[in-house]
Amino acid sequence: MVERRSILTCPICSHRSVETMPVDACVWFYECRGCGATLKPKDGDCCVFCSYGSVPCPPVQDRNAPPCCHAT
Repeated sequence: MVERRSILTCPICSHRSVETMPVDACVWFYECRGCGATLKPKDGDCCVFCSYGSVPCPPVQDRNAPPCCHAT
């Protein structure tokens, strides 16, 4: 079973937010609800959920990752 909810933690202000992840797309940008910073994936990660989330994105969890997710 793929987990669709993840807790994103901002690396700048440590604000945490529960978000629902899309099952068929990578999220490359996310605006922190605490400080307003725009989060981008770390080098080698496909999306902000893989970089800052409590669980990786659904395609990576499912191992049926689209090409953008193969680097993780």
